[in-house]
Amino acid sequence: MTQVVHSREELAAALPADREIAVVMTMGALHEGHRQLIRVARQRSSFVVVTIFVNPLQFGPNEDFERYPRTLEQDLEACRAEGAAVVFAPGRDDVYPGGAPSITMNPGPLGAILEGASRPGHFSGMLTVVEKLLRLTRADVAFFGEKDFQQLALIRRMAVDLELGVEIVGVPTVREIDGLALSSRNRYLSADERISALALSRALREGAAHSDPEAVLAAAAKILAEEPGVRLDYLELTGADLGDVPVEGPARLLVAAGVGATRLIDNVPIVLRKEA
Repeated sequence: MTQVVHSREELAAALPADREIAVVMTMGALHEGHRQLIRVARQRSSFVVVTIFVNPLQFGPNEDFERYPRTLEQDLEACRAEGAAVVFAPGRDDVYPGGAPSITMNPGPLGAILEGASRPGHFSGMLTVVEKLLRLTRADVAFFGEKDFQQLALIRRMAVDLELGVEIVGVPTVREIDGLALSSRNRYLSADERISALALSRALREGAAHSDPEAVLAAAAKILAEEPGVRLDYLELTGADLGDVPVEGPARLLVAAGVGATRLIDNVPIVLRKEA
């Protein structure tokens, strides 16, 4: 049976002292991607905590904090169906007692590129709440989706650099049948905008069909340029850890774009090879 708690005190009382605790952090509006995270977490641990909190610190002044979907009752049904032991759904004062924190996380150089360049302050706010929730839930292992790949890389780096003693596990992106990466923001898309949004995953697939860096980017860029409904923010090829592109071996192709009033991101792993 899933226990729902809202305060720090209730959470502390609900956590076991002698079992591994797995955590899945969400901002609610749960979809199949979130449910897959819970399933993978349950394969690892019999005690899974799901957090539901729309974190104001990671939204910029012109972003969608106020209209971000909040569907708590449906989210709780999903958590119960997937067998979560505890759902922690705190209010803002439970997470930030006394108001916004005066000390926050510095994401460093990795947080200044890609999403960090487009959304100043986003990763500082994200890392701040993740570190808080890891401590409040007493997590032994935490699961995050690879769709937010830069977020995952930063959380892994934080866990190592700050010696948090938490294992960070990435879970592959879950997609619709047509290839669109699942996102809580997809519900903002009109029918026509959703068709345009498919250009992102199509571009990544075309890019991933190549093994030469220039060919990867050229193939992906061509698809995006042919879709007038997509306003490209960035299309980048990086190393597997978001560092420099390797001569050969694992790499990552990442894209961000606006479709209508919605900003979408996606990425895929790629293996680069030297030409014979």
